[in-house]
Amino acid sequence: MTETPPLFDRHMLEALICPVSHGRLDYDAEAQELISKSAKLAFPIRNGIPIMLVDEARKLT
Repeated sequence: MTETPPLFDRHMLEALICPVSHGRLDYDAEAQELISKSAKLAFPIRNGIPIMLVDEARKLT
């Protein structure tokens, strides 16, 4: 029996900003990431919780 991780609450997106650029974030449901286009970083969402640490972010190319 496998558990499906909880989905990210899209309403939370309105309250979150990029910790680097202080700009808006876009939600990528397929990758389960929050994307900061201005900082060129993708912050992971694990078990429905956004990980807003720069060290955990993936650099976008």
